[in-house]
Amino acid sequence: MTPVLPDGPLIDEAVGRLVRPYTVSDGRTRATSHFTLVTTVRATGVQTQGTFGLEHAQVLALCESPVSVAEVAARMQVPAAVVKVLLSDLAEGGAVVAGDAPTPSPDGHYARPDRDLLEAVRDGLLKRL
Repeated sequence: MTPVLPDGPLIDEAVGRLVRPYTVSDGRTRATSHFTLVTTVRATGVQTQGTFGLEHAQVLALCESPVSVAEVAARMQVPAAVVKVLLSDLAEGGAVVAGDAPTPSPDGHYARPDRDLLEAVRDGLLKRL
């Protein structure tokens, strides 16, 4: 049975956030994996080993399609440092990978970027500078 996840952080109108951001990462402020704000992450579909909390499940749900670390932090309304710690936990368990990892197409082949398209984008950007 899939747990029902709240749409956002647990917030009380009078008190504010019910669970402080660094509580969800057990007070850890440093990720064990290297993630930047623009790193794209995605869920692998692998069942993780170990115990993870509600926030881990929220991160995993947001990573069903490739998404940046900054986007996950914004949607969860927690500091990016906290999201990086949660993502590190999930990455160590094999549940998420950085988006730089190749993704096979439905037929099992790995797509390569179109060089002409990339060069056209580069040329367009250079003209604007």
